[in-house]
Amino acid sequence: MDARATALSAQDQELIDAACEAITRRYRNDWQEVGAALRSRTGQIITGVNLDAYLGRMAVCAEAVALGKLVTDHGETGIDTIVAVRHPRPHEPDQTIRVVSPCGSCRELICDYDPDARVIIMGETGPIAVPIGALLPNKYNRGTGL
Repeated sequence: MDARATALSAQDQELIDAACEAITRRYRNDWQEVGAALRSRTGQIITGVNLDAYLGRMAVCAEAVALGKLVTDHGETGIDTIVAVRHPRPHEPDQTIRVVSPCGSCRELICDYDPDARVIIMGETGPIAVPIGALLPNKYNRGTGL
């Protein structure tokens, strides 16, 4: 486990519950299967679900949808904590909604908007919270300075 990982707080569990509720309400097999929830720096909880498309490269992750709502609807960019969960497909034997790690693109996006964000991921024994930097070593930087 990353030394910077922390146990979950009640607020962290509240985010997981909000992400689970979002994907439970909006789940559509082969269209929406990931839900996300973030807590802004001002305490707002924002949710989103992934937007799938026939052209895979046109899909938008749930974390990006939640961040877009934060920016558009609330005029904020600060992310205190974010989590994504995946709803199993109907044919999968285990129908438990589980925490999943953000993809590489979402890791970059989260870090671009708040390099101090915490991300809830699955640890060895259950969900843990880590700083986004722990998931994104050697972060891309557009700057020209060394």
